[in-house]
Amino acid sequence: MVQHLPPLEGITVIALEHAIAAPLATRQLAELGARVIKIERVDGGDFARHYDARARGLSSHFVWTNRSKESLTLDLKQPAGLEILNTLLNTADVFIQNLAPGATAKMGLGKQTLATRNPKLIVCDISGYGNSGPQSSRKAYDLLIQAEAGLLGITGNVEQGAKSGISIADIAAGTQAHAAILAALIQRGKTGVGSHIEISMLEAMTEWMGYPLYYSLDGATQPSRSGTDHATIYPYGCFRTGSESSSGESEIMLGIQNEREWEKFCRIILDDDSLITAPAYTSNSNRSKNRDSLRIIIEDKLKKLKAEEVIEALKSCGIACAKANTLAELWQHPQLRALNRFIEVETEVGTLEALAPPGHSDSFDAAVSKVPSLGEHTRTILGELGYTDSEIEALAAARVI
Repeated sequence: MVQHLPPLEGITVIALEHAIAAPLATRQLAELGARVIKIERVDGGDFARHYDARARGLSSHFVWTNRSKESLTLDLKQPAGLEILNTLLNTADVFIQNLAPGATAKMGLGKQTLATRNPKLIVCDISGYGNSGPQSSRKAYDLLIQAEAGLLGITGNVEQGAKSGISIADIAAGTQAHAAILAALIQRGKTGVGSHIEISMLEAMTEWMGYPLYYSLDGATQPSRSGTDHATIYPYGCFRTGSESSSGESEIMLGIQNEREWEKFCRIILDDDSLITAPAYTSNSNRSKNRDSLRIIIEDKLKKLKAEEVIEALKSCGIACAKANTLAELWQHPQLRALNRFIEVETEVGTLEALAPPGHSDSFDAAVSKVPSLGEHTRTILGELGYTDSEIEALAAARVI
């Protein structure tokens, strides 16, 4: 198939962003071909640059969410800095921001003002709790939203809730923002007019809580915390096997979805036909009620086998299973390697390996480029706006850029 330019080629996105939610959305837009200009503070930039230094001296969070963008440093508290931002917004296609609610309005960048100056502009505001309502001004971080949205109530074990190991509330908001912006661009193509999008982390995370929400409809008991086990289907979760490792154990995950699979599991894997008709295990509901005793039976058998042997046996009888990989193993996952899903991305400290954008298309190549250093593109962008070298030097001297 003939390769075309990425679909968002020619679209300019101005991002007044930090942390994860907005940067994740804009990275995805950038890799669809949009030009994303990331506005950063002069004194340190996006604070996510300093979360850690695990990616060969760079922040793992920042490397993940900020490749393929341009970095422009501006002090927006100075009129000259705000003037530069306004100049960019006058011709931009998308403006996305996740500052505190009301912060952009105080800068004169409210939706009505922006719509008057640039009717085609799509504005996306990402907040913690929304731009109105009694809790709109609350500080919102990922773990706080996980708690507010009930995730801690269904994650973990009986004794204690557990957070997600990833920034799931931020990711939910960023993913919803990405989709909403794409929809707004399609709509603008039909109407010629931009739109205003509001997305809160609380709403996005609550959307992702859909199954537990409906499971507990009308005040019904919510799904119990069940560790790595599925809350309502059993056996479906992690089980210990034998291993050649120093610990003597490994883990695999398996999932029995119906009675036919349960019969195969008992007959072939557990080598015990009597379990098929045992009253405690004759239905998913009964197996779920009696999961503690069933786990003992299953692990007594599986711990006599290596993880690889268990996985091969499960695969041979059509039962879904997975290896509980470490992240080091994920980097070397044979399926991802076979699909050529790892690429190289440039950074200020050299080349890093990275996962190619999911959703590979055969009609265009993703527009993946460097993770920008702080302010790397400032002078180039100002030059495009018509600033002379001497004017740029004056802005630098005044710490506007």
